[in-house]
Amino acid sequence: MTAMSSAAASPVSAQNQDWLVGNPTAVQVGAALWIGSVGLLILGLQPVLLGALFNEHRIDLDMLALVVTAEIVAIGIGSAVAAMLFSTRHLRLKSAILLLALAALNTAVSFAETPHAILLVRTLAGVVEGGMVAVSIELIARSRRAERIGGIFIALQTLAQCLLVFGVGKWIIHEAGAVGANTGFLVLAVVSLASIVLAGLVPAEYGEIPKQKGNMDGVLTPRSILALLSIFAFFMFVGAIWAFLEPLGGQNGIDSQTVAFMVSASLAAQVLGALAATWLQAHIGYRAAILVCSLLGLAASVVLGISPTLAQFWGAVLVIGFIWMFVIPFMIGQTVDADSSRNTALLIPAAQLFGAAIGPLAASMFVVGDDARAVPVFSIGAVTASLVLFGLFLIAARRRAVS
Repeated sequence: MTAMSSAAASPVSAQNQDWLVGNPTAVQVGAALWIGSVGLLILGLQPVLLGALFNEHRIDLDMLALVVTAEIVAIGIGSAVAAMLFSTRHLRLKSAILLLALAALNTAVSFAETPHAILLVRTLAGVVEGGMVAVSIELIARSRRAERIGGIFIALQTLAQCLLVFGVGKWIIHEAGAVGANTGFLVLAVVSLASIVLAGLVPAEYGEIPKQKGNMDGVLTPRSILALLSIFAFFMFVGAIWAFLEPLGGQNGIDSQTVAFMVSASLAAQVLGALAATWLQAHIGYRAAILVCSLLGLAASVVLGISPTLAQFWGAVLVIGFIWMFVIPFMIGQTVDADSSRNTALLIPAAQLFGAAIGPLAASMFVVGDDARAVPVFSIGAVTASLVLFGLFLIAARRRAVS
């Protein structure tokens, strides 16, 4: 990190009630959050766009799974590296460069003639997307109300994904025939290019987060490690259920069209979860929110594992979609409590994305042939592990408070 800008160093900014450092306007906050939202658009569009690549026989199922995992892991790595190693100066120029690079890589999918070329392009895109996410996360870490700004970020990205999934899936992929996948990625490229206008509205720099004298916080403390591990385990549960949702539905007599409709409805539940978290974050603590979400996730996994009826399956899917986005702002609060330097908060996207990517791979080790009944059992174990880790985190946090 570098020295604070003159605006950030002013007495008014230093005493700002909303920000630890600096005093960004609402427009600047919105622009910075949008940069990260563009970087995460692919998460909502992956099933549509990669499914189109599969239908066009450009990748097989094994390569599809590899591309999904590689890009998600690359986003996590890119966000962690950018947040921990890169300075927050010249953010407007850096944001514009990242948007240009992502537009080029999304366009490059049209020229990728082999599955391995597609894998390379999407992995590189993931690294760039992670850098864009860091632009938003760095801003959130500097807010005194990190949960609130985090909730707005989650709501913004989820709404954008929902609108694009509907538009790309309905009007482009289904209407464009053989060039459907390429057209979908070109839409993402156009969104990236259009967003360069907003890159000019991002704060020029964020400034260094003030350090407290004698502060023993950091990423490598037991509290921080337990917080990140509990987040990782929670998202292993989410990733495993989501990856195997269709075969789970099939084994319970639910056809693929109904499962696809459930996924669309879940996107709406995710939007509601993000909006609810933004509204409620000032009224409930992160401890209660994370505990309730974990217990709801545990209940949903149990329901999916006991031959549910159609109504029960619907309920479990909608609950998972809701808590998926609802819990994220409160996880930000957890990491801020764990580490007042806020470096741990910068690693939240990496913990979430690694969990979501590794969850399906770990669950697949227990799947025999087409039998996915072991997946809910794995998810029960992942949520239970998250709860245990969260309990240990609370014990460690309480010991620190007493000392």
